[in-house]
Amino acid sequence: MQTLFDPVKIANIEIPNRFVRSATYDAGANDNFVSDWQTDLYSRLAKGGIGLIISGTFQVIDWGGMPPMMNLITDDKFVPGLKKLADAVHGHGSKLAVQLFHSGREAWRLLQAKGMEAMGPSRVKAGEDPFFKGSCREMTSEEIWAVVSGFGKAARRAREAGCDAVQIHAAHAYLPAQFLSPWTNHREDEWGGTPEKRFRLHKEIYRAIKAEVGPDYPVLIKLGVCDGFPGGLSFEEGLEAAVQLADLGYDSIEVSQGLRGVKWEQTEMRAKVVKREQEAYFREWTWQVKKRVNVSVMMVGGLRSVDLMEKVVAAGEADFVCLSRPLVREPDLVASWFQGETRHPACISCNKCFEEVIKGNRLRCWASRGDHT
Repeated sequence: MQTLFDPVKIANIEIPNRFVRSATYDAGANDNFVSDWQTDLYSRLAKGGIGLIISGTFQVIDWGGMPPMMNLITDDKFVPGLKKLADAVHGHGSKLAVQLFHSGREAWRLLQAKGMEAMGPSRVKAGEDPFFKGSCREMTSEEIWAVVSGFGKAARRAREAGCDAVQIHAAHAYLPAQFLSPWTNHREDEWGGTPEKRFRLHKEIYRAIKAEVGPDYPVLIKLGVCDGFPGGLSFEEGLEAAVQLADLGYDSIEVSQGLRGVKWEQTEMRAKVVKREQEAYFREWTWQVKKRVNVSVMMVGGLRSVDLMEKVVAAGEADFVCLSRPLVREPDLVASWFQGETRHPACISCNKCFEEVIKGNRLRCWASRGDHT
């Protein structure tokens, strides 16, 4: 496992090994602030041997009032709590990237309950989209620019808190993925109508961040390179977006899925990954991106077998391997591998952890007892 535990740089930060904790929403904030529970969780992950921890989602615009268990980074008052989180991670030798996020139309349930309407790249009436149960209105250009500015200011706060990098969440049906996909973006203005215009948002976010943090602060992106159903974003378009975003200056790309379908196998969270042949289900996408870009690339998606991860990195298919669900149950998993235990994770990919955080319950493994209660 020599390759997996070699240090490697992203821009100007050295990551102690090739393991990344992929961003995992934990529903653990306290009135939108970083909580002591979250600080303890991240400390356990860092102590457990993860080289780079990517935080759960931090919303960059507080529109309509986000639920209290979701983290915000919309004001300078959130910086001290985030600093405690960074200090906890750094205390065990790991690095921390903050995932910056805007839900777009996916916030429709929350906003509808408050008598408000969600917004997205294009208007959708209830029942029009078989992969979306709600409705949303079309964003104005002024609102889009406000979101762009929100990402920039959020990155500045992350840097002030001592975090090592930021990652833009541009996957999994959230706002940038909605703009990139022809399924959800039907605009004919400067924000849609051609593939180039559909990923303009990704470019403007990058430029806004650099204007706030300067040229040397690492900016990462989690990019949905293909939608989970026919008729949406094709991999060919997603690959071209990855190439252009790397050329623009993004320092690392985590390759994932864009819009979600209605079944688990049409999402980034394939269920019941228990056989080796079910693992690394985004492997081909990642390898194709890796061959075309000149920045580091992260592979996510059902990685479980440590020898397979070693092979992926040694063969140059990816620079980093990302884990999420296995670390919910076993935050010390990587440390055990470092000590020579090449055991298979206990995670059975039942996805109860995800189902429960969506309900507002704190992240834990529901297939076991006593994990992060």
